[in-house]
Amino acid sequence: MYDQRLDTLASVLVNYSTKVKKGDVVRIRMPTVGEPLAIAVYKAVLKAGGYPVVRMASEECQHLLASEGSAAQLDFLFPLEKDEYNTINVDIAAWAQRNTRAMSNVAPKKQAAISKARRPLLDIAMKRMSAKGNRKLRWVGTQFPTHSAAQDAEMSLSEYADFVFRAGLLHLPNPIAAWKKIHTTQQRLADFMNKASEVRFVAPNGTDISFGVKGRHWINCDGENNFPDGEVFTGPIENATEGEVHFTFPAVYGGREVTDAWLRFKNGKVVDAGASKNEAFLFQMMDQDKGGRTLGELAFGTNYSITKFTRNTLFDEKIGGTIHMALGAAYPESGGKNKSALHWDMVCDLRKGGRIEVDGKVIAKNGRFVKATWPQPGRARA
Repeated sequence: MYDQRLDTLASVLVNYSTKVKKGDVVRIRMPTVGEPLAIAVYKAVLKAGGYPVVRMASEECQHLLASEGSAAQLDFLFPLEKDEYNTINVDIAAWAQRNTRAMSNVAPKKQAAISKARRPLLDIAMKRMSAKGNRKLRWVGTQFPTHSAAQDAEMSLSEYADFVFRAGLLHLPNPIAAWKKIHTTQQRLADFMNKASEVRFVAPNGTDISFGVKGRHWINCDGENNFPDGEVFTGPIENATEGEVHFTFPAVYGGREVTDAWLRFKNGKVVDAGASKNEAFLFQMMDQDKGGRTLGELAFGTNYSITKFTRNTLFDEKIGGTIHMALGAAYPESGGKNKSALHWDMVCDLRKGGRIEVDGKVIAKNGRFVKATWPQPGRARA
């Protein structure tokens, strides 16, 4: 049975997140299981006057390439993909795997090779995201509820669908108005952080890590690029991360789950690391290129509608009261300069005894900001 909430989601993605206008070329891409959402978005783009182009990817073909492809085949990049990235005005994508663990037994070096081969596309996308005027690429990524994602989250499909749509505030009478309210509270936090020089995170699990952020721009993520959203992030100074971080939740990347991951930084580089599960994969991903051991992102999770870890980075990195950081590529609009084929977000929970310090002053304790005008639980209602 078709879920009418997909129409609401599609309307928000098209009319709020990416603001599709007449004449825009809009790429819609997702695995084949996400076809119901692709159709809903297609209809919304047509209604907005855009030109929808659908790209449905086969999960089985992706697995075949990674598991059976030769070195030359793994390195191959279809030239027309570059043209497509340079042509589209809007990119709307969804994660929708039938099997989120399909790549678990693929050799890490093969996954790294595919990632490296596709780096030119990431470079084009990153450059266009920070461009001005007609060259700016408007984009958004979201989640289509599937059985595999529900299993990862330890929920039934109906429970998971409710979780996904409520995280996006789609249960409210006017979701767009609610996200505009979130924009206002998060912007106050971003404005404060834009004056900061140093950020420090401390948590009872052994985390004590500092970042140089002077001169970097903090971005207010209010549903325009990820949906659901709820974070404020920047690109930390590349040689100014010091200390150690222990990630609370498993770090999921490319269909693999790295458990109990920790990283130690000196002069901005990971100099030591470890994990209780898939440690070799962690090192393989970090060492795929020169920028893999440097952070490209540092962020606060501010979506207090998300409280549960689901093994899905789209939601987990937004959990209100957490922080996350990403190894690899930085978003140029933040001022970050690190380049890599990797962008791997990892989450640390500060809700039980953690704190955030900015230039020596505590701005958050136990997952709650000290200022009532900044993001707080129960804030969005519209």
